[in-house]
Amino acid sequence: MTTNVKFGLYLMTSKGLATLQSFIADISANYISYIVVAQDRNVTNDYYDEIVVLANSLGIPVYERSQTLPYASHLIAVSWRWLIEANSDQKLIVFHDSLLPRYRGFSPLPSALINGDGLVGVTALMASEEYDRGPVIAQKAVEISYPISISKAIELLEPCYQKLAIEVANSILRGDMVSTAQNEADATYSIWRDEQDYFIDWNWDAERIKRFIDALGFPYKGAATTLEGETFRIRECETLPDVHIENRSAGKVIFMRGYCPIVVCGTGLLKIQVMNKEGFTDNALPIKKFRSRFV
Repeated sequence: MTTNVKFGLYLMTSKGLATLQSFIADISANYISYIVVAQDRNVTNDYYDEIVVLANSLGIPVYERSQTLPYASHLIAVSWRWLIEANSDQKLIVFHDSLLPRYRGFSPLPSALINGDGLVGVTALMASEEYDRGPVIAQKAVEISYPISISKAIELLEPCYQKLAIEVANSILRGDMVSTAQNEADATYSIWRDEQDYFIDWNWDAERIKRFIDALGFPYKGAATTLEGETFRIRECETLPDVHIENRSAGKVIFMRGYCPIVVCGTGLLKIQVMNKEGFTDNALPIKKFRSRFV
């Protein structure tokens, strides 16, 4: 084993916490020089506090990303959103939430779930000047079936992160880590999301809308729609078989089943079961009037 290796870990979200837990259990906290943490206001829980508490309990120094850091020979970033400047004698390894070269970029897992991919995973790669284009060290994958929530998908992926962290760290400690260039012909990109990207396009088919809602649930803010000029977040829904509509108009309520509105989609119908008015946690159903249009 190489004895002069020291790791600097850049960690966010439950995947960062899971990576730290496996690193401590199977590698040793003694190899960790420091941990860098940051908060993400775009998610409900960024696991900032949990990572800090665990690091403090083990006496591992914790830094914010704006602080001056001590030396580490190898930097590992998990769920990290910002540029990391490594020195020429440091190796920077990024854990990316997709099976590269597919879904380079931002929020790759929600994009994969919205698209209905049956296989998702994580890639450990060497950092490069252009994001997510560096050579691949190793990958782990898991099969999924639909419907599936983003929280469940993350739960299934966490063991992939843990196994990958152990595999990569051990290869570094042995001094036999290797990497392979990506095939550019297979590359796809997932671009950054902002608040506008949370809004449902009711012209999509009902199955895609269902996947969209499930993919943007906790720890994300939730898929959004507008009703009577106010924003709502749809939490739970169900697809229903289509009916023949002579004057189809996506977003309109066509039926009421109990307190649940049935909404016309581009194809298919969607039954809204739980939705919250922006800023509130109570179920906003039933809606005030039958003749309503979601936009």
